[in-house]
Amino acid sequence: MLFDLLALAGGLLLPFAFAPYDQPALAVVALMLLFAAWGRAGPGRAFWRGFLFGLGQFGVGASWVYISMHRFGGASVPEAVGLTALFVLFWSPYPGFVGWLAARLGRGYGPVFKLLVLFPAAYTLADWLRSWLPTGFPWLQVGYSQIDTPLGALAPLFGSYGVGWAVALVAGGALALFRLSGHRRRVAGIGLVLFLGLCAALERVRWTEAAGPPIRVALLQGNVPQNRKWEPQFQREILGLYTRLTRQHWDAQLVIWPETAVPAFYQQVKDTFLADLAAEARQHGTDLLLGIPYYDPAQDRYFNSIVALGGASAFYFKRHLVPLGEYVPWRPLLGWVLDILEIPLSDFGAGRDDQTPLKAAGYPLAASICYEDVFGQESLLGLPTAAYLVNVTNDAWFGDSAAPHQHAQMARMRALETGRWMLRATNSGVTALITDRGRIAATAPLFQEAEVTGSFVPMRGRTPYVLWGDGPVVVGLGLVLGITALRRRWAVPQHPA
Repeated sequence: MLFDLLALAGGLLLPFAFAPYDQPALAVVALMLLFAAWGRAGPGRAFWRGFLFGLGQFGVGASWVYISMHRFGGASVPEAVGLTALFVLFWSPYPGFVGWLAARLGRGYGPVFKLLVLFPAAYTLADWLRSWLPTGFPWLQVGYSQIDTPLGALAPLFGSYGVGWAVALVAGGALALFRLSGHRRRVAGIGLVLFLGLCAALERVRWTEAAGPPIRVALLQGNVPQNRKWEPQFQREILGLYTRLTRQHWDAQLVIWPETAVPAFYQQVKDTFLADLAAEARQHGTDLLLGIPYYDPAQDRYFNSIVALGGASAFYFKRHLVPLGEYVPWRPLLGWVLDILEIPLSDFGAGRDDQTPLKAAGYPLAASICYEDVFGQESLLGLPTAAYLVNVTNDAWFGDSAAPHQHAQMARMRALETGRWMLRATNSGVTALITDRGRIAATAPLFQEAEVTGSFVPMRGRTPYVLWGDGPVVVGLGLVLGITALRRRWAVPQHPA
């Protein structure tokens, strides 16, 4: 019972390692509690304790789902509570499954091997599996909590999963110190310090370089209320708002509007509003990137898109859609959710992976819309050709909760991984200008009409992560777990460490 409570306590602590609380040391403490709970547990008990950890992790860290469903999705309180509970219960078993696996593979191995090798690899596997199975939800992966610590310096090499594995190794190593004594404890302690020192030294390495002079940019935050955005009588007012904000920044070389800032399909306004705006932008030598839905009559589908104006018009269509927000997976099974939620434009089509990168302010860019920037591997599309990153989003769906801050933290990781500036325009926050080192250079207050202005530097070159993506981490996890399984099957150690 005590170890069950330890696992639950670890899950409850973990969300506070992330923004907006920013206590990264709690990620190490949380994993120490989980690994201690797994300890000598059998497969069934290890699953249960991992599940309890996940229940605390998502019950606290993703509770903002309730706000989205009740306040903006139209669900009643009981419906929103029920849907949120189902959401939490769906993701909570991931640490349980890998706990079960680690307990199975760890039979015959000593506690130090489990803490230094097996448990860190298993937990990292859970984070990676959750990023794509069944549709992907990388929220609250421990690597993101370390972006402002020395461990974050591993991101340009191994991405967020590599950072997360390092966090798990530190947690396992710290716990192993209590298991060791004498010379072995001193060696382990020195190894841990050297590892952290190496990470601190990596912070000085620059993987990319400037490709040209700084570019002036304006990121617009309209703070348009969700309950008014799609009402036809407010369309003119919303377009007027963004036009006014844009005209205040014709001295910028690039102006970016947030996701679906234009509350109309491209075809409805291309020959009127957009044509006039593009002509005015060309007169001032300014390029525009606008979030706008696009309808394709040939496919009878609509897409969440970014349109580039000022030069020749070009589009980026969102590729990774939000389940139950932009499309309904397994419609025969989950179609009933749409009867509860009142989400406009909830059946988007997905864009192709081979889209030509947009170009603005003289350079190609890597674009993403909303949820897409939480996927490191997918965010590499267009790199290393792209000189900077652009993300447009609308996190107003989650109110004044932790979600916008967590999302911005993940956007920062994309900048750090790729060695590129991230230009992030949102409807209500967090609108931010993020440096190639993952630092926020300028930001706007939440839930206010505002704009972020400044300069960013186009970059060239490639980080190791741009070169090989998540491949090395996935291969490494496979090797660790695979060799552990083979050794257990063929030659169980007689004298476990």
